[in-house]
Amino acid sequence: MPKRINLPDGQQAVESTKGFFGEFKAFISKGNVMDMAVGIIIGGAFTTIVKSLVSDIISPLLGLVGGMNFDQFSLKFAGVTLAYGKFLTAVINFLMMAFVLFFIVKAFNRAGSLIKKEEEVEEEAMTKVCPYCKSEIDIEASRCPMCTSQLEEKMAEQ
Repeated sequence: MPKRINLPDGQQAVESTKGFFGEFKAFISKGNVMDMAVGIIIGGAFTTIVKSLVSDIISPLLGLVGGMNFDQFSLKFAGVTLAYGKFLTAVINFLMMAFVLFFIVKAFNRAGSLIKKEEEVEEEAMTKVCPYCKSEIDIEASRCPMCTSQLEEKMAEQ
């Protein structure tokens, strides 16, 4: 008899070959996994663009200073070629990716904080504080539900 398994999201799967594939299908079809897959694909494409920028534009410009292409810097030692120019190009790729991602994350954080501020302003407008018991009550209340004080007179005085 097949055994039922409780999944973290409250769904159940049957433990058998069909249950395993059903559980795997439920895992794959979750939104977070799909978002992650799209992010990885876009990240790979973005990495290709940055790599091309560094190897095709920045390295040759830096090579003008050294008299040759930056990628072609190498050191021959005991029959072994150390291509330190390619390593430096990879470091530049990493730094540029980190720099661009830093600004993207910073922009998303700023946008997120602006949205939170707007939500907080809306919430503050919906409530007021009782001057007697200091509990938070509805903005339209004329009597405090906590201490049953009449609010209209006290609020008019302030």
